Amino acid sequence: MFTARKLPIGIQDFEKLRTGNNVYVDKTAYLYRLASTESPYFLGRPRRFGKSLFLSTLKAYFLGKKELFDGLAIAELEKDWVEYPVIHLDINKAVYKNPQSFENSLHVLLSECEAIWEIENQLEDASLRFDRLISGAYKKTGRKVVVLVDEYDKPLVNTLDEPELNEALRKILKNFYGVLKSADANLRFVLLTGVTKFSKVSVFSDLNHLVDISMNKQYAGVCGISESELTACFQPEITGLADDLGKSYEATLAELKKRYDGYHFSPNSEGMYNPFSLLNTFDARVFKDYWFATGTPTFLVKMLKAADFDIRSLEGDVKILARSIDDYRTEHENPVPLLYQSGYLTIKGYDTLFDEYILGFPNGEVKYGFFNELLPAYIQGKNVQGEFSVANFIRDLLAGNVDSFMIRLKAFFAGIPYELNNKEEKHYQTIFFLLFRLMGQFIETEQRSAVGRADAVVVTSDTVFVFEFKLSKNATAEAALKQIDNKGYLIPYTASGKKTVKVGAEFSAKERGLSRWVKGN
Repeated sequence: MFTARKLPIGIQDFEKLRTGNNVYVDKTAYLYRLASTESPYFLGRPRRFGKSLFLSTLKAYFLGKKELFDGLAIAELEKDWVEYPVIHLDINKAVYKNPQSFENSLHVLLSECEAIWEIENQLEDASLRFDRLISGAYKKTGRKVVVLVDEYDKPLVNTLDEPELNEALRKILKNFYGVLKSADANLRFVLLTGVTKFSKVSVFSDLNHLVDISMNKQYAGVCGISESELTACFQPEITGLADDLGKSYEATLAELKKRYDGYHFSPNSEGMYNPFSLLNTFDARVFKDYWFATGTPTFLVKMLKAADFDIRSLEGDVKILARSIDDYRTEHENPVPLLYQSGYLTIKGYDTLFDEYILGFPNGEVKYGFFNELLPAYIQGKNVQGEFSVANFIRDLLAGNVDSFMIRLKAFFAGIPYELNNKEEKHYQTIFFLLFRLMGQFIETEQRSAVGRADAVVVTSDTVFVFEFKLSKNATAEAALKQIDNKGYLIPYTASGKKTVKVGAEFSAKERGLSRWVKGN
């Protein structure tokens, strides 16, 4: 019988995790490699990916708490356990409703550190106070100082849709973090973690001495859980989950992979699972979108709409130059670097000829969670939980009732506010794309084939439905139906033995919605 073990859900303190006898995935070999140098570092990872725990592990190591590392990889590697003064700043704690509240928060964080070494420091400028803290800790202990900054960018990321406040906070952080360069002689080790690297812009222009290991293959597995770690450390939990679900061990592992694996932080590196989603799945014994539920990317949705970004491209291969992938600039309208850095896209490949990364969704949790957030932004006022839920559309097709499906689709589009201008085709295509891709959570949906690309394809247990949509001012429903034949959209499915149904439909500029459709076999 499966006996539940203690899982460190929400635990970000290494000492608490170890003394509480929680399951721990050993990352200390990475720690030793990193801490063996004196370079200052930056590590970027998506939220809820283990950055805070790794920083806390470094803190325990530099404080010389050898007993916490018994049985771990570093216990065999480290011979000299030296205690250093550690300044650990958790910017998650900061309040940033306005510049003054943020300044006050920095002072509170600094005063907590000053109390450790009984340093008197009442300077009004946070940057000067930070500098004095570093030099004071060095003089008090006789050892160089370790600085660990958790979520350095939290105030900037969370105010992206408030330009004036964002700029004010940027200026404060620029000066504050700039201290780390001027104080280098007194520093033993520095690591900043965050989600986004605001490179070549403000903050990181003064931190150009930091070594960015975010995409370094040596550290690709420093946060998250690899498949080898999953099967080695969580076999009892996988087995217990499989028993609860009535599935085999292999099928359960495959479902975990489909939902939570797929993050790559350098080309050709081992895929990483989202640790937050894995632990919560093992604890609750049910598959859910745990990571996505912890934060709604409203600023990203706004950015995508404002930039008139083609949402459909996210499903394919998004290409971005290597020099741009970690270069998010607030004045630019390209959301792709931020989508990657925030964890909504990940590395799928690398083109050496053009020095381009190929990006895509890492897994089902992220893809469907993101589409679920995007759809309401494009269909203002529609209730996607009631009459227009994805499940109702699927039920129509599972019953083979195409007319009911199309009537529901017509009602779905009725009244959606958008201007019928040169962008209207892209607008309705985006809505179709989101709707049909969300259906893909439950039944097979495809859009591409070697012979052509239909607007939407839905595959049930016994039928293949192919849809093609046209604007009435450009073509008729009959023309759409004919295109399905002419382009050979059904060819990939002819050998399946399933019934095929093709649907041509047209949108009317006059009626501002779906006006008519025709079916064929």
